[in-house]
Amino acid sequence: MSDTTNHPMLVVLRHAPHGSSWLREGLDVALVGAALGKTVNLLFLGDGVLALRSGQQHGPLGQKGTHPTLDMLEMYDIDTLLVDSEALTQRGLTVADLQLPASPVEAVSLPELFAQHSPIYSF
Repeated sequence: MSDTTNHPMLVVLRHAPHGSSWLREGLDVALVGAALGKTVNLLFLGDGVLALRSGQQHGPLGQKGTHPTLDMLEMYDIDTLLVDSEALTQRGLTVADLQLPASPVEAVSLPELFAQHSPIYSF
């Protein structure tokens, strides 16, 4: 069994910013982990990449956007944001369209990325 005490925590965000609470809950877990002194990295997969799109507005019926929480990441020293490059392309986005700096990752590198983190939370 490997020692995971020095591995950063990974929060995988797979859901769009509106329509459910999954994204907000994942961001909350990331903030709590960081507040407890854990190094936290975020990985935006699939529709999760939409959370980083610049110019977000409130959702239907005034549902809060996630941009205020995203703006707090730096305050919690969460500065490693990773985005699924294929998901960006599929949604007509590039890293230049994102409100925060993020590093694109290819699907082929995900197993190695997951192996470098513990614990991993998926939302």
